[in-house]
Amino acid sequence: MNIRSFLLPKAEVAYITTTATMRDALELLDTCHYSAIPLIDHEGKYVGTLSEGDLLWKMKNTPGISFDNMHQVPIMEIKKRIRNEYVSVDAQLDDMLALAADQNFVPVVDDEILFIGIIRRKDIIEYYTRSITD
Repeated sequence: MNIRSFLLPKAEVAYITTTATMRDALELLDTCHYSAIPLIDHEGKYVGTLSEGDLLWKMKNTPGISFDNMHQVPIMEIKKRIRNEYVSVDAQLDDMLALAADQNFVPVVDDEILFIGIIRRKDIIEYYTRSITD
């Protein structure tokens, strides 16, 4: 089976760019109800994943930071505590499944590391649940 059948395309995924601020990230996470989002650079390349925990640790470790001044903190100053591995759109199903076991979603990129979407662990579980119960 091709991993493309699990792909949620970039146009349907909430993500944040490297030029955003901490406040932008917090508001986006609140709006989309995600606990983590892909981080994309100005060329559209996947550069990492930003989580709620990353934001909380930044707040804890930065004296004087508050909601009122979060807009002054560039997103790239926030340490990413978890490294979400990505897969190529041409990867084998086994490669994607190995990552999905440890990640809520697996970022999918093309040959130039351009972000093209994600594969959600939820969708994989639902697919296999349907397969088992059919």
